Amino acid sequence: MATFSRQEFFQQLLQGCLLPTVQQGLDQIWLLLAICLACRLLWRLGLPSYLKHASTVAGGFFSLYHFFQLHMVWVVLLSLLCYLVLFLCRHSSHRGVFLSVTILIYLLMGEMHMVDTVTWHKMRGAQMIVAMKAVSLGFDLDRGEVGAVPSPVEFMGYLYFVGTIVFGPWISFHSYLQAVQGRPLHSMSGTMVRWLRAYESAVSFHFSNYFVGFLSEATATLAGAGFTEEKDHLEWDLTVSKPLNVELPRSMVEVVTSWNLPMSYWLNNYVFKNALRLGTFSAVLVTYAASALLHGFSFHLAAVLLSLAFITYVEHVLRKRLARILSACVLSKRCLPDCSHRHRLGLGVRALNLLFGALAIFHLAYLGSLFDVDVDDTTEEQGYGMAYTVHKWSELSWASHWVTFGCWIFYRLIG
Repeated sequence: MATFSRQEFFQQLLQGCLLPTVQQGLDQIWLLLAICLACRLLWRLGLPSYLKHASTVAGGFFSLYHFFQLHMVWVVLLSLLCYLVLFLCRHSSHRGVFLSVTILIYLLMGEMHMVDTVTWHKMRGAQMIVAMKAVSLGFDLDRGEVGAVPSPVEFMGYLYFVGTIVFGPWISFHSYLQAVQGRPLHSMSGTMVRWLRAYESAVSFHFSNYFVGFLSEATATLAGAGFTEEKDHLEWDLTVSKPLNVELPRSMVEVVTSWNLPMSYWLNNYVFKNALRLGTFSAVLVTYAASALLHGFSFHLAAVLLSLAFITYVEHVLRKRLARILSACVLSKRCLPDCSHRHRLGLGVRALNLLFGALAIFHLAYLGSLFDVDVDDTTEEQGYGMAYTVHKWSELSWASHWVTFGCWIFYRLIG
């Protein structure tokens, strides 16, 4: 029996199971997610009610066809039968019972006679959702919780609601009407509001840094510095910041480097390299400590820079190990064109790099939350104290630190 090393096991697990599963899942659901979002945005445009219901019918039909092709006809037949029964019994006080009996007969006939078992079972989930919605609507009408029998487009819109027709869950007719009315996209949880507020503070702080960086480029260049000369070619190429690398980063390492290129160069050459004799992690801590002292030592800056030390170190070692295990270009810094990795531009490589990029944006929002744009000038000039720092990060549940700790645990597990 063949034996695998831990590295080979994780590589086989990732390439043979996880990545194909994720890719197959995304291929199946990305269109459904796009349709759901499109309908949500469409309902915010203030369209007439019947157009909103018609749009969700169209979205539901398209989603059913995407997943089940022509087999969707059995769900369509069930929905038409349900509306026919509801219309014929519109003056009855037992509409829920009539619909229940009708659906039961239809499902039993489908199981036993009408359709082959494989095809019928493919449609089971969608049929279950349609049946549950129709029965609940019937009983809600009997109880007076729904005032009148819905119009055909309202009824079909409810049954084919694009957000539930394929995977569920069941929702009431009242919940469907609320969704179609189009709640504002900004009506969200307090947690989401706090994170958006944190990101706003971070971006505001970023752009103040870019302004100072570009201004320093202008003054240095105007005074005659900031050029390189090769043979007879002179190029004015002083660059202090690279905003695009910060706002859309590959990694937190790239963020730190691109934040202030001259200072990053100075710290690397005159602090980090001289401290390497203490070990890599110790050298990282010494470098960020030096940066904190140079920036003017204050608690919130020290907290941010110390957190950055841990975040960038864990990210670096984790991506280095993943690059070795997967033989893929997923390092914190972009690989050279002649690197030895087998996988360079595949879908899995791109997805993993995008994941780490999104994680870097998450860390930036968390760290930038300390630089609140609404804090008065006096507090900002004097520096934020420990209580303020703890309060701001507590609001975000110390999420970045926990994620970094989780990444470190993962790094140790795959070692």
